[in-house]
Amino acid sequence: MLRQLSAGESHGKAIVAILEGMPAGLKVNLESINKELKRRQSGFGRGKRMQIENDRAQLLSGLKNNTTLGSPITLLIQNKDCGIDNLHKVLCPRPGHADLSGLLKYGFTDIREVLERASARSTAATVGIGGLCKIFLNEFKVNISSRVLSVGGEYTAVNMKAKISEAMKKKDTIGGILEVVIKGAPSGLGSYVQPDRRLDGKLAQAIIAIPGIKAVEFGLGLGYAVSFGSEVHDEIFYSKAKGYFRKTNNAGGVEGGISNGEDIILRACMKPICTLMKPLDSVNINTKHISKAATERSDTSVVEAAAVVAEGACAFVLAEAFLEKFGCDNLKDIKQAYSGYIKRISA
Repeated sequence: MLRQLSAGESHGKAIVAILEGMPAGLKVNLESINKELKRRQSGFGRGKRMQIENDRAQLLSGLKNNTTLGSPITLLIQNKDCGIDNLHKVLCPRPGHADLSGLLKYGFTDIREVLERASARSTAATVGIGGLCKIFLNEFKVNISSRVLSVGGEYTAVNMKAKISEAMKKKDTIGGILEVVIKGAPSGLGSYVQPDRRLDGKLAQAIIAIPGIKAVEFGLGLGYAVSFGSEVHDEIFYSKAKGYFRKTNNAGGVEGGISNGEDIILRACMKPICTLMKPLDSVNINTKHISKAATERSDTSVVEAAAVVAEGACAFVLAEAFLEKFGCDNLKDIKQAYSGYIKRISA
């Protein structure tokens, strides 16, 4: 079983992640993980925090001579902006954020104690762990990529940038839609036998757990709602060269909770960031009087960064599915099991 755990606050000393279950024998290139972390910090519309931080990971355990040992891997990303103990109290919750719900749940008197962990800064751990999982998946020629499909209802790069610029001028924020494509995943990952083992269910949970994501769809997604079955189900073909294949991919690469060998395609909707420089109405938690919501240093648009985070989240789920299917202790054994399986289903 592949397991992950993260810790750390937005302005704490560091973000820490532990990955347990990565097999022994995998060569790890730290720079490839740092490249993923750099991608997360990019994109037009990011705030000043990205000018302060230069996210680079340290691997503190689980490797010898850059090769995994099969023991837990600890990943550390230090924060340069780490003055959590000296930051001002936050008393007016932001609409759309975890501020008020978290305050009520845990009994805090300072919203700072909610937002420090609820912050999307924690997604650095998702990307770092995803970077490790991508290295593993590359051994099987599985590639995960993403792109931004739209921002604020605009679909061209020029218009999306203009929409973000408009939001900046208005001291507002803007969301959009991202797409993740997974190429090279074999048929047979996941299972239909229990709901919690369905691959699309696991992917959907991983994506919706990214701060700010409000909707997920696979393949044709909502398009299924307006079509006849005869128009949308992917017909099945066979040839000696390809084996079983489909000429269309409306299912998005998953049928019955199991990968079907086609590209796995999913899209997600990212809401506008909750911190507005022209804040909405809220209530002061001490006086209970109407007040403007708190303002924190923030971004204008993070759809591009969210797409990178989504890649990392998907990489973890795919790596977990691989280990469940083909074994989990030693990379050579896993490759042998994978090769045997591919040979069987290709016959």
